[in-house]
Amino acid sequence: MDQIFDQRRYLIPFRSGLLPQIFTDTLVMGAGVAGASAAIEAARHGEVIVLAKGPVASSNTAWAQGGVAGVLRDGERPASGEGDTPDAHLADTLTAGAGLCDRDIASLIVDDADRALRHLIDLGMRFDRGEDGRPAPGLEGGHSAPRIYHHAGDSTGAEMQRCLGAAMAGAPAIRVFENCFAIDLLTPSDEPGSPVLGAITYHDRYGLQMLWARTTILASGGAGTLYRETTNPRVATADGIAMAYRAGATLGDMAFVQFHPTTLYLPGATRTLISEAVRGEGALLLDAGGRRFMSDVHPQAELAPRDVVSQAIMRQIAKQGGRHVWLDCRAIEAFDSRFPAIGAMLRRFELDPASDLIPVHPAAHYMIGGVRTDAATRTDVPGLLAVGEAACSGLHGANRLASNSLLEGLVLGRVAGEQAGLALASGTPRPGPTSIVSDIRPSDHAEIDLPDVRSSLRSAMWRNVGLERAGPRLRDAADMFDFWARYTLDKIFDDPEGWEVQNLLLAAALVTRAATWREESRGTHARSDFPAPSDAFRVHDLWRRGREQGEAKAVDSGDAAQLSAG
Repeated sequence: MDQIFDQRRYLIPFRSGLLPQIFTDTLVMGAGVAGASAAIEAARHGEVIVLAKGPVASSNTAWAQGGVAGVLRDGERPASGEGDTPDAHLADTLTAGAGLCDRDIASLIVDDADRALRHLIDLGMRFDRGEDGRPAPGLEGGHSAPRIYHHAGDSTGAEMQRCLGAAMAGAPAIRVFENCFAIDLLTPSDEPGSPVLGAITYHDRYGLQMLWARTTILASGGAGTLYRETTNPRVATADGIAMAYRAGATLGDMAFVQFHPTTLYLPGATRTLISEAVRGEGALLLDAGGRRFMSDVHPQAELAPRDVVSQAIMRQIAKQGGRHVWLDCRAIEAFDSRFPAIGAMLRRFELDPASDLIPVHPAAHYMIGGVRTDAATRTDVPGLLAVGEAACSGLHGANRLASNSLLEGLVLGRVAGEQAGLALASGTPRPGPTSIVSDIRPSDHAEIDLPDVRSSLRSAMWRNVGLERAGPRLRDAADMFDFWARYTLDKIFDDPEGWEVQNLLLAAALVTRAATWREESRGTHARSDFPAPSDAFRVHDLWRRGREQGEAKAVDSGDAAQLSAG
């Protein structure tokens, strides 16, 4: 990394002893599926504070149209999909991950799906059911059998957020701080291995606060707003990834960003997701001339893994000089009852899925890379756990299998909560007020327009670090980010807008450098100058603050080989 990105430990100057102090056993940063699952489990052992950057309902989880993948084996049996097994789910996950999944992690998660799904049902999760009253699984891209469970067709995330949110609200040991921006993780020193003791936060009403905790669980979500075209809510600005990097945690697989193949493409309109489940029900992708093209690309056609579908769409757009392809939903009976939220959204734009072709285009959807963790959700910084989209557990490899992310959040969120309970049981003392001083000299550089940096950064990421990449464009993007960083990372901001831009710049630089280093095409990472996968890059690339070069960790091995990734 360029030194400009590594010289700032904290985003703001502060003296810990002069700020309000709050104490808890476990601090959970994020209220989506991973954070809520962690908080619910940790609350069985002690006090928990959950930070939500905005309202709880604004998380990526709440926006998820797709379902949760898993094989139900006992108790609540599925209405269809009998004969499916966790081993088959594991095989599909490994295939989608293109050689970079950590098999043990993937096996742990798919094997625990039955328990996790039944626990959700016990909490009141309302899954769609068949005529016999049993949960009815659907089929999505990359899956060899129906094993995706939905609510109201396309509102699974909102229902899961409601269900888990109600469970948090009913737990006396949990306090939820909404509209609370986590600025940085707290460490007693800047030295490598210095433990995380909590976080410094900002609230419009209460200002800056010091939150001290035995265990801090990072579940802050993704980084979709790095890109001009994204399905993510505005709050997904890579804050957790950036603050973990500043605190000394290792990040992994940062080149891998998943693009969802089908978002509504209308000039001036928000890029609204059209769920993979629509293609699972029979929707087809057509080129500008109305010809189906995915059957020529992959044996699973429209239900191929997302990287395959997204890249095929972009090739069609480039070939025909257009801006989108068409999604043909006309063969789906009773579309509005099957997908009520999508149907209502389309009708707001005067589109009728029963008679109209829907213009669609890929958009950034899911951050596969993140804070590197082990099977117990531990990072390499003491006191810090990470789960969900902010983490890199190794489940997804180079490409996330559809609907595995909600399952990962449920399973590993619970694991993180258990780890917090173990820390409490071990007698780990609750951190007291520790003297932490952040002195930052005011910048001598000229002011720069923040909205312009944000907009330009997102456009540069889409053009140069998007679905198809090449060395010269990646290096151009890295140079741009270095230039903007000199005039942005040196500034002291006093509101979330400024901190978000600083976090986005750091994350953009990391993604770009990882993509430059990875001279191959694998999963979501496609290089036009290196179009084939390479065994030399069948490794997890690792990035840590202050390193002159990166480190690569062999897949399914504890051995690490030193490679020039800096």
